[in-house]
Amino acid sequence: MMEEGNEENTEEFYKKAMVYWSEIPPTIDGMLGGFGHISQIDIHGSRQFLRLIFQLKEPPGKSSVVDCGAGIGRITKHLLSHIFDNIDLNQAFVDQAKDYLGPAVYKKIGTLYNVGLQDFTPENDKYDVIWCQWVLGHLTDADFVKFLERCRSGLKKNGIIVLKENIASSKEVEVDKKDSSVTRPFHLYMELFQRTNLRCIRKIKQNNFPKGLYTVYMFALRPKDIL
Repeated sequence: MMEEGNEENTEEFYKKAMVYWSEIPPTIDGMLGGFGHISQIDIHGSRQFLRLIFQLKEPPGKSSVVDCGAGIGRITKHLLSHIFDNIDLNQAFVDQAKDYLGPAVYKKIGTLYNVGLQDFTPENDKYDVIWCQWVLGHLTDADFVKFLERCRSGLKKNGIIVLKENIASSKEVEVDKKDSSVTRPFHLYMELFQRTNLRCIRKIKQNNFPKGLYTVYMFALRPKDIL
């Protein structure tokens, strides 16, 4: 996996991803790499995970959330808009979001951030939940850690960062040169979390995905000084 110290390769890594996504159709099937049929199962698993989060002794609020790497807004439309009052989107498909989300959901949208996660800095103390799904494989390890640290500063009291990502089938990082992304093994996620001032308070495997797909885990992170 690409780490600190090679700025030229890092820039190329992000540039290739940008080119890839610029050619992807703005549809659920496009966002999910041809696996649009798993969307409902995915949303159901995420909804159950959020229920567990809201059952914590010190749960996050339901006022504000940011959907990182939101694409056309699939997760916002089918999950987050049913729970949170105000939603910000960090995405590459800003122009398509309004039509896809529809007026009822779009009226909940605040800020649209059209910037890569490696450059995204949430406002301090703004969000109850920061949601990141199937996007962190487009960050180098170094930027992954920096991104989480910036997200920590963006959390309100009792705030939570949720990650939902594919898990490599082996103990090695798997590289996809087509979309310029990586799939990390479980142990690497744990190691990267340790490099932040965050701790993983919940982790659950997504159930009922078709055979042949990557194992997917959901992680809930919060600052180490909050129980």
